[in-house]
Amino acid sequence: MNLYTDRFCLLFCLFGFWLLALDRSFGVGVASPLGQWKNEDATFEIFENDGKLSGRIVDLREPLRDGKPKVDIHNSDPSKRTQPVIGMVFMYGFVKKSDTKWENGTIYDPKSGNTYSCAMELDGPDKLKVRGYIGISLIGRTDVWTRVR
Repeated sequence: MNLYTDRFCLLFCLFGFWLLALDRSFGVGVASPLGQWKNEDATFEIFENDGKLSGRIVDLREPLRDGKPKVDIHNSDPSKRTQPVIGMVFMYGFVKKSDTKWENGTIYDPKSGNTYSCAMELDGPDKLKVRGYIGISLIGRTDVWTRVR
């Protein structure tokens, strides 16, 4: 190699390291729960609302009941029992605790009409652990969602 080639390689490597540092400084590449997720029953969209994360139901495996779109029949508020399940914002208030954890959220279960405290944790870029609980998180249930690509 000659001096010109050595300088070119050095500059190319420095530029690559600079791009990598810039990528990290802007949070690009950090996993995020924003986007669409699914479990065995539905597809959900997690979005940011007033600095906190919320989620809505965007599709159901079985969207119809008696030939009509499912509505929130188990809601404790009678005025909400005609609200369609698809499009419902059913989780809200999640605050970021770390790069992979969000806490202090609430999740509503339209199958039962119950509302639970909730936390979320990313398990890699394509798995999200959603834990609903009453009181303390030790008493609850975790559902694993898969990112929709």
